[in-house]
Amino acid sequence: MPKRDQVRRTSSWLLIAGGVLFALQGARDWFDSRWGQFTAQREFAEAVPAEVRLPIRNAGFRPQPGDTIAKLILPRLNAELYVVEGTGADDLRRGPGHMTATAMPGEAGNCVIAGHRDTHFRVLRDIRRGDSIILETRQGRFVYRVKRTQVVSPDDTASLRPSPVPILHLITCYPFYYVGAAPKRMIVEAVLARS
Repeated sequence: MPKRDQVRRTSSWLLIAGGVLFALQGARDWFDSRWGQFTAQREFAEAVPAEVRLPIRNAGFRPQPGDTIAKLILPRLNAELYVVEGTGADDLRRGPGHMTATAMPGEAGNCVIAGHRDTHFRVLRDIRRGDSIILETRQGRFVYRVKRTQVVSPDDTASLRPSPVPILHLITCYPFYYVGAAPKRMIVEAVLARS
């Protein structure tokens, strides 16, 4: 077999192997996100019985990393997601992550929740001004209204600043269908409408 044919054959096998590895990684990410939401839903249901979902304030409650803290509902988009505490890699595999040290849902201050654009927060590609975002927690049910969406550079940290009023920021990478590390961030800013 000529050397050129051997190089082509080896290159072909390497490309096929690389494609299989990428497919397996994508399948693993998909499975992890679905399994993470399943377990988060179960934890949330066990931790928050229906009779406790009334607006009960529990100032000072601070969850541990990985705890399921809220059910995030986007009614117009027909989406329900379970939010976990923390934004580490393991946390974000399970679901959108509440950024530790920011306000809890419904509290005065800036509540920041981040998620992956290619799994849980892909639904944000269709969100628009005026949409409702509902966060159900042990402390109650909080309805936010989307004030605006914007695309910013990763070093723009304005959405992380403290706020004197209850505000919610959902953050994900952008664009949604970008191969590799996305160069920008999409920010959804919402204000508390009622609790």
